[in-house]
Amino acid sequence: MRFNYRIVFIITTLVFILSTTLTLINYLTSMEATREQLKNSALPLTIDNIYTEIQKNIIEPNLIASMMAHDTFLIDWFSHEEAEVDKVIRYLETIQNKYQMFTAFLVSDKSKNYYSAAGILNKVELKKPNSLWYFEFQQRAEVSEINIDNNSHMGNELIMFINHKILDSDYHMIGATGIGLKTSYINDMLKAFRQRYQFSVFFVDDTGKVVIAEENVKVLQHLSDVPELAIQLPDIIGKGSQVFSYQQAGEAYLLNRKYIDELDLYLIVEAKVNNFTKKAKETLYFNIAVSAAATVLISLVIVLYVRKIHLKLNKLASNDVLTGLPNRRSFHEHLAQLLLLKERNNSNLSVLFIDIDNFKHVNDTKGHDVGDKVLKALAKVLNSHVRKSDFVARWGGEEFVIVLIDSDINQAQVIAEQLRSSVANNSHLAQISQQHITISLGLTSVAHDDTIDSILKRADDALYQAKSLGKNRIISY
Repeated sequence: MRFNYRIVFIITTLVFILSTTLTLINYLTSMEATREQLKNSALPLTIDNIYTEIQKNIIEPNLIASMMAHDTFLIDWFSHEEAEVDKVIRYLETIQNKYQMFTAFLVSDKSKNYYSAAGILNKVELKKPNSLWYFEFQQRAEVSEINIDNNSHMGNELIMFINHKILDSDYHMIGATGIGLKTSYINDMLKAFRQRYQFSVFFVDDTGKVVIAEENVKVLQHLSDVPELAIQLPDIIGKGSQVFSYQQAGEAYLLNRKYIDELDLYLIVEAKVNNFTKKAKETLYFNIAVSAAATVLISLVIVLYVRKIHLKLNKLASNDVLTGLPNRRSFHEHLAQLLLLKERNNSNLSVLFIDIDNFKHVNDTKGHDVGDKVLKALAKVLNSHVRKSDFVARWGGEEFVIVLIDSDINQAQVIAEQLRSSVANNSHLAQISQQHITISLGLTSVAHDDTIDSILKRADDALYQAKSLGKNRIISY
């Protein structure tokens, strides 16, 4: 009985499919939960946290600039023809140091002087490119603005200026004041947001143009650069906080926006979904690897266990339980193979049928347990008195059969006589049964045209004749 690996393959495949399916279901559930958590919780919460920090880092400077624009000291100072310049310089210096701003400034519309904590830096004039911001601001209806510019008197680094108009009692612009923040300060703040929350943070105006963004980080120049966002732009440029989704270069993104009234800008927090589902993917690959390893281990256990069971079943199917000898089924298979070899090699084969004389009397008088002991003892005697190449099997009941390899009828007769004599003179068998044990033997030699049935028929007839002629003898056909 050959071991069939198909059942192991089927079980292994089913186990792997089951574990992989459960892993994929768990992965898809985890991915969906991550997206929902990102959309409904993480992004809204993060944008609120960022807004709080922006209030401190940008809105607070804006409020300081607004406070300066409404400060009666500055308004009164303008009405006194900008007398005592040192007072204004000290005022700007105090604001700058108190709130730790990069610069605090003041521009007079009348004198066109540009004041800072360092004194009068220059004059704003239409012909100067660095002064155009003032005249453009003057023409606007808004009372405040944020722009990023540089001032040669303050170094080469770009500065974010928060400008506010100073108005007189008739709401005419008499000057401008405000705060300057280094863009490195803003950049560090946005970088900190990205590193802390794993989100890209930037600001856009009401047209969707990106106004403030972290340096050296790839950010959209305009929301309309992405077709999906261009379609949603009217909804994005709105009040409140809302989450939008879009695809770009095969990557999924979620975008949350919040309008900041104080800056008149939209705070945009953008999440690359893959950054948050990466762990789920890594877990998927790990679980698949574990599933594969577990499947291999389970397969190995199944193979070992099934092989062990198979060997037991094979032994039970091929061997006699009592004597341990091959059974009738095994004998038929073995004899069929020997007949093929005989046909190929033209070798000699002989077959012996053996029957224990008066075995029924042993069972009836001594009991079946003694009878079983006799059978087991006889099996050992038979095995010990034939060659290793010969094949001994239990035919059934008290009958045994032996195939003698490379033995013609004369050689087989000699071996049969040795067996008969050994059994008849075996004291152990006599001791077990408490009586003399003998055997009758039917012998036949295999011819070229023989079949298994014809061989066994002759051997059985020979055995029957041996029993009829008085037992404890050998009859050959």
